[in-house]
Amino acid sequence: MNLNFGEILTRAWQITWKYKVLWLFGILAGCTGGSGGGGGGGGNTGYSTGPSEFDLPPEIRRLVLLMEDFVAWVEDNLWIFIVIGLAVLLLIIISIFLGTIGRIGLIKGSYQAEMGVERLAFGELFSASMPYFWRVFGLSFLIGLAFLLLFVPLVLLGVVTAGVGFLCLLPLICLFIPVGFVVGILIEQANRAIVLEDLSMLDGLRRSWEISRANIWALIVMALILFGISLVLGIVIALPILIVVFPTIIAFAMGEGQSFTPLYIALALICLYAPVSWALNGILTTYTQSAWTLTYLRLTQKPETPEAPVFAESNA
Repeated sequence: MNLNFGEILTRAWQITWKYKVLWLFGILAGCTGGSGGGGGGGGNTGYSTGPSEFDLPPEIRRLVLLMEDFVAWVEDNLWIFIVIGLAVLLLIIISIFLGTIGRIGLIKGSYQAEMGVERLAFGELFSASMPYFWRVFGLSFLIGLAFLLLFVPLVLLGVVTAGVGFLCLLPLICLFIPVGFVVGILIEQANRAIVLEDLSMLDGLRRSWEISRANIWALIVMALILFGISLVLGIVIALPILIVVFPTIIAFAMGEGQSFTPLYIALALICLYAPVSWALNGILTTYTQSAWTLTYLRLTQKPETPEAPVFAESNA
């Protein structure tokens, strides 16, 4: 089936601009989670004045002593790292929840907007999105887990073979890029099948495969268009941060970092711009997700055909 890409992109912008409550769901959909961890080793707390220590340059000796003090402090305050780890884990869980609800809300909201609803309420959309949470989250989790199980053995093979395995598997690794691109298209269609047709996770995947197989080239073109739009506008949104960060990094690299004032100013400017960046990214996410929802609707809804006229028989 041929898609009118211009009509979809124009209508997606009309929905994005008219229903500004969707921007909030776009901001939620942009939530990301990250985790970090650290390890520590043990060391002697007493000083040893063996010949090997005196052979070290003074800067290295000071660094070693600082590391030993840091390790000792970590061992004495391990509870702080446990609390930080739990807090990070909680933030990741909240981020995943809000991000999933944001995607669902954008799908339902853009669908209702396309159906002619005059006003969308945040609370109503949020509540209406809750029944689909586990299905949409489960789909993303299973797909991500499948990629992880495929990718981790490749990384381990490369590490064990000191990089030789990476060279041998380079064509296979490069294959992950187009495969991931197509899988992303399938996920977009499956999410909409789950939410708009109230399907189970597996049925949503089957429905997504059915739609994508019949319209693969139209979906690839739409995905490339939206990727290009997101890439260009994403760079524009990030440009103010790059303008602030790069001069600061260059100043420190050239040895002008004796004062931390430029760093403080850069951090303050980034913090001031952060809400603007979130809002702009939320609008961009609203637009792209609305375009995907409209694409799904155009591919699944049969065009209305006028009924054939009925002629009354005339009496001879």
